[in-house]
Amino acid sequence: MSFTDLLSYEFWDNTVKQYIVAFTTFIVIAVVLAVTVRILAHRARIYAERTVTRIDDFLLDIFEGIGLPFNVLTALFMASQMLILPSLVRMVIQGAFLLIVVYEMVRIVERSILFVLSRRNRKDGETIGERKRLSAIFSFVIRIILWSFGFLLILSNLGVNVTSLIAGVGIGGIAISLALQNILGDMFSSFSLIIDKPFEEGDFIIVGDHMGVVKRIGLKTTRLEALKGEEIVISNTELTSSRVRNFRKMQRRRVCVTIGVTYGTSLEKLKRIPDIIRRVIRGTEGVEFDRAHLREFGDYSLNFEVVYYILSGDYTMYMDLQQSINFTILTEFEREGIGIAFPTRTIHLAVGGSASPSL
Repeated sequence: MSFTDLLSYEFWDNTVKQYIVAFTTFIVIAVVLAVTVRILAHRARIYAERTVTRIDDFLLDIFEGIGLPFNVLTALFMASQMLILPSLVRMVIQGAFLLIVVYEMVRIVERSILFVLSRRNRKDGETIGERKRLSAIFSFVIRIILWSFGFLLILSNLGVNVTSLIAGVGIGGIAISLALQNILGDMFSSFSLIIDKPFEEGDFIIVGDHMGVVKRIGLKTTRLEALKGEEIVISNTELTSSRVRNFRKMQRRRVCVTIGVTYGTSLEKLKRIPDIIRRVIRGTEGVEFDRAHLREFGDYSLNFEVVYYILSGDYTMYMDLQQSINFTILTEFEREGIGIAFPTRTIHLAVGGSASPSL
């Protein structure tokens, strides 16, 4: 058998020459793709190192992420077009090629969306932990959405009628969503908590009857560490539908107290009390005085209303400063001979007559 006859020999409906040409095409395309990507990536990397923007680095990372499977399957698909292949083999090759194309598309779209979100979050001052959690959540959702469309695209290109499949998936999706509505509600609520950021990890919050420091914001629940040390687990849906009091956002704390003195205090001393309180509060560092007035005649005391501000949201500092002010006021009142009132009852007895109680 001559060489020409060998090239003309048919095997599975293709000549040996056709197989050689297809194999050569496969090798050439695979090598050209690999070399081209490597050369372009190297030159682009040199240019990217001279710039300060991160966009070119991001695009270069995506370009360099195109790996060997994409090159091989692309070359195999193009080479297979030169041969007559059984329908099953052609479908497998076409399916593998579509799968790697969809995979690369999903990867590029997913990383692009997360890149945009990460840049926005850095501008908003979001912490590294929050960025990782946000990226994980959105990456999970984005993968589901994109791969659903990609899977339908692959089946459609393989000749499968996806209309009935979409209808069936729609009915099944409704049933699944009804069964998992609470879980899905908590997941979407977690998106709201992370994006809107009504509170962050480390904040002290009050939700209904519960209060504590936020330790972790998860996909379904948020965990608080209560003042007594126990862990409180609250669903994210409850948090987004409730009034949340966040004390971390507090820049200063308003304090309104009532100080009652005895009715036996002289008018001269009563007039000096607002000045005494003003002097005490203004002499305390980290406190801003607002007002002090004789507000009312109580049942057993003359009540002064005092308002001032603690210039910090820290609760321990608030208690320390309030305690210091109270001690100093008591010291000044003792020096001036001003008595703090307490509940008393005075009974007047008329000699030879009935008792006349007076409160």
